[in-house]
Amino acid sequence: MPRPTGNTRLRAARMAAGYRSQQDLVDALADRGVTVGIRQVRRWESDNPPLPYPDVRLVLVELLGQDLAQLGFTLPGGTEPGRRAAVSALPAPNRGPLRTPNALQPASSAAECLAVTRAHRRLYWTVAPVTLHPAVSAHATLGAALLEATTGRTRVVLGTALAESWLLAGRIEFFDLREPGRAGDTWVRALQAAGEADDALLGSATLAHMAFIPGWAGDQRAAAERMVAARTYARRGPASAEFLAWLDAVEAECETRCGNTRSAMNLIAHGEGLLAVGGAHPSPEWMDWFSPVRLQAFKGNTQLRAGHLPQARETLLHVLEELPAGADKQRTVVLGDLAAVEAAARAPEAAAAYALRALELLESHWYATGLERVREVRRALVPWQHEQCVRDLDDRLYGWGAVVSALAN
Repeated sequence: MPRPTGNTRLRAARMAAGYRSQQDLVDALADRGVTVGIRQVRRWESDNPPLPYPDVRLVLVELLGQDLAQLGFTLPGGTEPGRRAAVSALPAPNRGPLRTPNALQPASSAAECLAVTRAHRRLYWTVAPVTLHPAVSAHATLGAALLEATTGRTRVVLGTALAESWLLAGRIEFFDLREPGRAGDTWVRALQAAGEADDALLGSATLAHMAFIPGWAGDQRAAAERMVAARTYARRGPASAEFLAWLDAVEAECETRCGNTRSAMNLIAHGEGLLAVGGAHPSPEWMDWFSPVRLQAFKGNTQLRAGHLPQARETLLHVLEELPAGADKQRTVVLGDLAAVEAAARAPEAAAAYALRALELLESHWYATGLERVREVRRALVPWQHEQCVRDLDDRLYGWGAVVSALAN
């Protein structure tokens, strides 16, 4: 597989920042009082990008949220600004080794990094996020340092492993720790690494994850733009029917959170049709977060938010029965949604019972998204807060256990 041409780091950062075309970036720079032509942006995104003028650098870094090194530029003498700052901040005895570049890496180094990435992928479902996240981030940092010391096929394999590691780190930050700003920065790195590997599906998956950030914040326009980019990359795939159905599910959740439940249901129906027909292409091995039953979990949540309570209850109960044994994180979300169904149906005892089951799971399988669902239910139970079932829920929610410790973080 040939290495992609051009400055993929700058291109990925531009797209991640919402500038879908080079002209969009030109216009954004003009809004900040910096005049450059589209030919200049093309040169920046070429194989040998010239260093922008000092006044342009500041605005470019501000717009894209990364320093010049991360954007693929090198200062005179080959010193990258991010590296120079990191080295100068260290005590003198420690500076020497960091100035020594890594030797050209053999093919085995990429294979070994990929093996660790795969292990982290499996551990995600059982290891506490605060324990796993530092290991995943450290591994990705190592991969990024080695990437510049690789060529050819070795570089492609290492870039793939690096993209998956940054993608996983961002998933932990967004779903498990509820740090969307941090996740956004991490997913930009994942997109850049996917560009180095020329892996269109990893790029598509990263862009779709990035759509969650504005989608959950109610910014439908920004979420839709990122989904357009994700689907564009998926067409370069080839993408499996399951992958395309997951894109439908992601967009449906964004639409749901923006109040467009009719559009969301249409997207879910389209995803169900794709899964029913199937396709010739297999799903990538790293896409272990989606399945037909998880599409139904998206559907149940949309039915709940649309006010279709009997349908939502039926869908979510089916999901609860069909989820595999290792899906306890997803199970906390489904239990939370079932609790919300019963709260909306004015059945506080049933709502509190489901919420308590979710909290029990959260004590051993922490998932911030699951806790968020329980807190939404508790707010819906305010009219019954003096009833014993809700008081029992409060005792568990505000107890001295692991859930409260996580709430304090």
